Amino acid sequence: MTATSVGALLLCRADPETVRPVAHLLQEGMTLVPAGDGWSVLVPEGKPWRTHGPSAAGVPGEGGTEPVDRVVGGWATALAVGSTWPVLALWWDGDRSGFTLAAGFRRPVGYVWLADGTPVGEDEAMRTFAARLGLDPVLDVQVLEGLTRGDAEADAGTRLRGLLAVLGRTGVDLPPGLAPGEPADRLRSVAGVLPQAEPIEWGGWRDAVRVELDAVESGSLGPWMVGPKARAVATAQVAAGLPLTLWGARRRSGGWITAGLVLLVQGLLGLAYNRFREADGDGVWR
Repeated sequence: MTATSVGALLLCRADPETVRPVAHLLQEGMTLVPAGDGWSVLVPEGKPWRTHGPSAAGVPGEGGTEPVDRVVGGWATALAVGSTWPVLALWWDGDRSGFTLAAGFRRPVGYVWLADGTPVGEDEAMRTFAARLGLDPVLDVQVLEGLTRGDAEADAGTRLRGLLAVLGRTGVDLPPGLAPGEPADRLRSVAGVLPQAEPIEWGGWRDAVRVELDAVESGSLGPWMVGPKARAVATAQVAAGLPLTLWGARRRSGGWITAGLVLLVQGLLGLAYNRFREADGDGVWR
């Protein structure tokens, strides 16, 4: 690992179809690739972090104002908060390597090694890491704790590869070329030519919402959100809600009025949503 080998990978414990809508919300260019059974990896296209020390002009290095661990740790946290699956950020630069695991609203946990492999994290972090990923509390934890002990023959890259070896038991299998220690430019070029690679680009909030809706509609709730079944349900709600509201009004019954209005509003929103999604497909309102 050289001083110019600055890079990062975001491992998500979900398939690409599940990761895609959440990844759009990061507003960052990335490449999404399958990474084993039940895992995906996001490869950043840019380098929004500084390198080492000040530039010739006396300011932080090109590409950003924060070190790589802080940038990708923020991404991992944002992804995890917006999903139900954990996100593991692997990062490295010329001085250090490490990881940050984010899961829901819990405090992220991480560990750091110096370039020569010297551990500088807390042992408890590895046990928390194992627990949150459901790893074996005996065998896997023993291997992970070995990564926190001194080893003159294990540099930072070796430590991260050891971590990935443990995760391999959960299904992690990074594609060839996407390995810790590689420069960000090489990671990006390798990811871009992989057969199942998919670019993730920020196209504005409208596109992000559309992607999210597409993901929901492609699931089990899809037929009840858009399409003939959804329109039939919405029409039935309007048909039942309107007379129920009028009936409640004649009898001055707040409860029946509320029930009728709820049905009426839900039905109208359902019809409007279907009309919007149909128009969204070809740009013409039907």
